[in-house]
Amino acid sequence: MKILCYTRKPKDDAVYSEKLAYSMHLAWSEDGEYFQALNHNSGVLFAKATENVDGTMNPKSLKSPYMFPMNNGLFGVVAIRTQANGENDDESIGKVLFFQTSDFLQYEEIGLVDICENEYIMDVTCHYDELNDVFIINWCNEKGNWYRSEIVKIKSGGKASKPSTIHQVELEEVNTNIEGIVPRNMIPVSTEIGNRLKYRLSPPINTTINVPNSINASSPDELKNIKATAIYNDGTTSDKKIDWQLEEVDWDNPGIYEINGTVYQDEYTFPAAINRADPNVGKWDGKYYFIATNDENGNKTLSIKEANSIPELVNAKEELILDTVTYEHIGNLLWAPELHVINDDLYIFFAATPEQFLHEEAHVMKLKKGGNPICKDDWTEPKRVVKRDGSFLCEAGKTISLDMTVFKYNGDYYASWSERQFVPVDIGAWIYLAKIDPLEPWKLITDPILLTKPDYGWANNHTFVDEGPFVIQTDKKIFMTFSSALVDATYCVGLLTANNGADLLDPKSWTKSNYPLLTSRSVSGEYGPGHNSYVMDDDGVLWNVYHARNGIDGPRCTGIRRVHFDIDGYPVLDLTEERDINPELKHVSTKLIVQK
Repeated sequence: MKILCYTRKPKDDAVYSEKLAYSMHLAWSEDGEYFQALNHNSGVLFAKATENVDGTMNPKSLKSPYMFPMNNGLFGVVAIRTQANGENDDESIGKVLFFQTSDFLQYEEIGLVDICENEYIMDVTCHYDELNDVFIINWCNEKGNWYRSEIVKIKSGGKASKPSTIHQVELEEVNTNIEGIVPRNMIPVSTEIGNRLKYRLSPPINTTINVPNSINASSPDELKNIKATAIYNDGTTSDKKIDWQLEEVDWDNPGIYEINGTVYQDEYTFPAAINRADPNVGKWDGKYYFIATNDENGNKTLSIKEANSIPELVNAKEELILDTVTYEHIGNLLWAPELHVINDDLYIFFAATPEQFLHEEAHVMKLKKGGNPICKDDWTEPKRVVKRDGSFLCEAGKTISLDMTVFKYNGDYYASWSERQFVPVDIGAWIYLAKIDPLEPWKLITDPILLTKPDYGWANNHTFVDEGPFVIQTDKKIFMTFSSALVDATYCVGLLTANNGADLLDPKSWTKSNYPLLTSRSVSGEYGPGHNSYVMDDDGVLWNVYHARNGIDGPRCTGIRRVHFDIDGYPVLDLTEERDINPELKHVSTKLIVQK
C-alpha cells in the first residue's frame, strides 16, 4: 500500500482557508495510481504557532511537506514553515521544519533545523542514508537553485552541513482527481499502517448485520434482550435492538416459528433544535433533560426540557429556569449550560455576566433537595466559581471564564473550562483543569493546569479559541473533546487523550491530536460542528449532542448522533445514520423456538 501527502489550494475563507489548506493531507492507494483522500480531504498535520513573551501567538502554516522513512521504524516529515497565509516566514528564514511519526496519526514536532543563512527556502525533500547514518536534505532557494546538506541528528536548533550545489529535484508525478490537491510525494507503508490509516481517518461503514440463527423464548419480553450485531468495514461492532413482528406467533403453542424483524435505530434529523447552541443532555432521577444556549433571544434565558427518553426530548416543551432579570449579578449573556450530578445532587454549570462580554464568568446553581428540575423556583441562586484561596476564578473585565464541565475520575471530581485574557492583551481562549470540592462544586481545591491553547491553524482560524471541553471515559482512555476557532463555519472539534490511571493534573499525561476530529467537511450539510457533550442512554449507547449550522451562514442548531469507537478505541463523531445501519441490511429474520 502507498500513501500520498499533499497540501490543498485555499478556497473561500469560510470554506477552506489558507490556515487549513496549508497543512499536510494524506491519501492512500493500493496500486500507487488511484488515490483516495483520507480525513474528508482535510489536513492531518499542522505547524504550531510560536509564542510571544506577552502570551500572544503567531499562527503558522506549512508548505511542501515531504515524507520519508527513518530508522527504528519511524517516519519523518520535512516541510517549510510559513506565515499563516502561506507567505514567507521571517522566523523560519534559512530553516526547515521536521516532524516524526510512527503511524501518520500522531506526530511529534521536532522543530526547526538550520539549513542556510538569510535565504528563504522554497522547497525541500529529505531521505535517511542508512549506510552513512546521516539525513540528506535537498532544498531550493528563492532563485530556484538547488542544494544538498547533511545532518547527523535531526533536532530543534540543529544545524546542517555546508550546502553543495545539485541539480533540480523532481518529484514523481501523481494523477488524481482529489479536490484542490497540490501533490507532494508518495511512500510505501506496511499493510498494517495503511489499513490503520484507512480505518482511523474514514468513518466506518456497516457491511453486515448478524442475528442468532435461532432464539429460545417463552414470551415477547425474553426477545427484548436479543440484539443484532452490526459489523463495520474496519471490524468494529455495535449491538442493536430489534423490532420483531410477532403477530403470527402463538405463545401458548410451543413450536418453531420463522419471524422477521427490523433493526432499530433512534433517528435524529438535523437540526433537532434550531437556534439552540452548546447543547447538553443530562439524566436525573430516571428522566432525561435538555438544556442549551438560546440564540433565539440573544442568550437572555435558559430553559430546560424533560422527557422519559432522549428521542422524546426533541419535541418536549421548554420550561424557563433562569433569566437575566431575576438576579442582579446575572444580567446578560447566559451561555453553555451543563447538567451534572455530583454526590447525588444536580447542578447546572453555565456562564453569565452582570454586564457585557468582558464580565462573562463561570457560575453554578444547585437543585434544591426534592426539587423539580423544570421548576425555576427549585434552583438556588447562582454562585460564581472561585479558586482554592476563595478569590474569583477570573478578574471580571480582564479575563472571562466559560464552558465549565465536570467529570468524576478515581473518586475525585474535576472541572475543566475555557478562559480568555483580554487585558492587557488578548491571548485567546485556553482550556484549564482543576479538582473541585464535591460538597461546594463552585470551589476549586487545586491550582488550575493548562491543558491546551489554540496553537494549530484549525484552532486559531478567524480567532484564537479552545473552548467547550467535555469528557468521555472508557476502560482504557480519558478523552476530552473541545471546540476551536470562531463560532462560524470554521468551528471544529479537537481531542485530548489520557490513559486511564494517569495523573490528570500532570499536563504530560495528556496527548493532543494534531488535527481536528470533526469539521464542516465531516458530515454533509453540517457547518461549524462543535461544543459537544455526551450522554449514555438506558441501553448503554453513548450519544453526542452538539451544535452545527444548517448552512454556512445558518443559525446554530442542535444535532444528535451516536458515538462509535474505532479500531483503537477512539471516539468516532461522524458516523451518520446510513453508515451506522445500512438501510439494505435492516430487515432480519430468524427461527423462534417457543417453549413452555
